[in-house]
Amino acid sequence: MEDKDLMEKELLIIKGVCDLYLHGTIESSTAEVHEAFKCALNESLNIQNKLYNMMSEKGWYKMENVEQQKIDTVKQKFASK
Repeated sequence: MEDKDLMEKELLIIKGVCDLYLHGTIESSTAEVHEAFKCALNESLNIQNKLYNMMSEKGWYKMENVEQQKIDTVKQKFASK
């Protein structure tokens, strides 16, 4: 398996971990549990950011630019609600 594939899988895993920690933080029943999940979430977000930056530098995480007209259309759609 190539490095790109491994990093893509790792990024997907860490995103899932972040989602679990976010829900754990939100649903915490005590301040101590909340703080533990929040710290774990922040650490996971830092890992996710490092992975993203490494992949982006190598050209392995491509982002598509969106036309300003499409952005404006979405903004208008939600502003009217």
